[in-house]
Parts: sequence; structure tokens; C-alpha cells
Amino acid sequence: MQRYNVGLIGYGLGGAIFHAPMIVATPGLTLARISSRSANRDQVARAYPGVSLDDTPQAMLDDPAIALVVVCTPNASHYALAKAALQAGKHVVVDKPFVLSSAEGDELVALARENGLLLSVYQNRRWDGDFLTLRQTVAAGELGPIHTYRAHFDRYSPQVKPGWKGLAQPGSGVLWDLGSHLIDQALHLFGLPRAVTAQVAIQREGAQVEDAFELVLDYGDRKAVLHASALVRAPGPRYEVHGTLGSFIKYGVDTQEDALKGGARPGDAGWGHDLPANYATVTSADGASRTVASIPGDYRLYYGGIHQALAEGKPAPVAAEDAVAVVRVIECAYRSHLERRTIDFA
Repeated sequence: MQRYNVGLIGYGLGGAIFHAPMIVATPGLTLARISSRSANRDQVARAYPGVSLDDTPQAMLDDPAIALVVVCTPNASHYALAKAALQAGKHVVVDKPFVLSSAEGDELVALARENGLLLSVYQNRRWDGDFLTLRQTVAAGELGPIHTYRAHFDRYSPQVKPGWKGLAQPGSGVLWDLGSHLIDQALHLFGLPRAVTAQVAIQREGAQVEDAFELVLDYGDRKAVLHASALVRAPGPRYEVHGTLGSFIKYGVDTQEDALKGGARPGDAGWGHDLPANYATVTSADGASRTVASIPGDYRLYYGGIHQALAEGKPAPVAAEDAVAVVRVIECAYRSHLERRTIDFA
């Protein structure tokens, strides 16, 4: 099997929890360098012995042994770091959200194409077990044509946590954060919308940036309603999807994030398995209901797809063009909120 050395820029929550474990667990990928200004060297050495820890990304950009660079830093820095890596001849994965403007995204897509390099964005929640189950149910036609799609990413976090995500700066706020996931999933299911309508809000005392939003994607005879809030103590359904032949209702979120934060690693027993109490219910047109066991989630499939793209020339597991579309929706959402009107997507 062909192996590729990987350099990871950023070792905060995203790099340490969502990227490094998946890279290490993927056959054919070797985590060789980590660049971080804040990571504890002893901590990195214990977790990943033999991996070089650099204070700046330049060492990995200059290292001819590094084939793939993963950018997992504050959102406002994604564009510059991804561009530098592409200019250094590296294949690149960027954490979501891709960049902070569709113009920046288009530029990076063109740069990668001109240089024959892979460029992809880590939209890992395409591999959530609940979303995989929903996608399979929709694809099987069990619900008939979908007319109403509601997806929530609600949490209860009344105290504003320290960190760059809560600061009033470009790329902060829940629309860029959780919104990127919800929008990507909707576009993955239904394609590009006709129009976007959105409201964003600051709900928590002391918050500097929006911590709630509701966004409607208009598909003509279908509406996709996306919602997130940091002040939902008793969440409703994660997914509520209605078609002409039935409904799909799903509570609870994918278990992988909590497992990773708790010290589990990909491949551990029960990895990605849902709680049976959270299995979805499908109700058919005649009123009969059945429980649908969740497909196990597995974020490793993203990096497995990256290896296949590098070694076999297969398409990237998430096309950078898809990520640009997510950014365009976010741009429309902010315009809609500020102008208090629906924005045509075209």
C-alpha cells in the first residue's frame, strides 16, 4: 500500500480530537509533523511518539517528505495557510468551514486544479450515523419525494466558553461553526437551493457573536429548515423529514464526538454505534411505524477516501467545490438577516 506523510497545522480541539486520531487510524497515512504554537510537547510525544512538533508551519511546507497538509486552525487563517500549502506543492485538507468568502474558495479551487493537487474540506458529519441512516432511507424511496426537511444542531451551553470561536472576529459564531455541518448535509441530499432566508441571533448573556440561527433553503416544492441554538435544554428531534409516503424522526446526535473527547479511539469496540433509544422512527402513509437501527458512524471513512484519492485518483470524499457552495449559502444567510429578505442563490 502506498503511504503518504501528513502534516497537521493546528493542535487545538479540532486537530487533537477530530483529525489526528483519524489520520493515525487510516491505513496508508502517516502523521509525521504537527505545527502548533500552543500544544504541549510532552502531550504530543505521549500521544504520537515520533511525530515532529513545530512552532510554525514552514518546516512542513519545506519538507519534501510531507505529501498532505491538513489545516485545522481558526477559521480566518484557513485561506492563507491552504494557499501557502498549495503553493508549496502539497495536497491539502481544510477543516470546515473552508474559507470566509466564496471568492477565496474559488481561488483555491483554481490553484489546486492548475497544479494538479488534491483539495478537500473536512465535512466529517456526512459520516455521522444518524445522517448515514437518513440518507439511506431517503435514497431507498421509503419516504417518497421530500417536501419538508428539518435539521437541528442544538446544545445547552448557557455560559460563554473562552476561545476564539466566541470572539467578535471574522469567521466566529455558530453559523460558521455548526451551520457549516447542517448546510453541507442539506446540499449533499438535495443540491443547491433556489433561495436562502435566515435569521441569526445572540441569545446568551455576554456573548459577542451569534449563538443561534434559523435558515431556510428554498427548493420550490421542498423546504429545508436548519436550526441551531446554544440554549436548548431539552432538544427536540435531530432530524424531522416528511415525504409524500412517510416521515422520518430521529433524536440524539452521533456518538463519535463524545467518544473522542472521552479518550476513545477509532476502532474501539462499539465505535460509532448509536444508542438504541435514539434509533429513528419511520412512519409510512398507512400510519404504521417501525424503528430503524442507525448505521454506525465512522469519520475514518473521510480520510480513507483521501487516501484513495491520492493513491488511486478517485474523487475526493468532499469536493472543494461543495465547500464553496456551503460558504455561498452562509454569505446569503448573512445578507438575508441584515436586509430582512429572501436572497436568491443563483
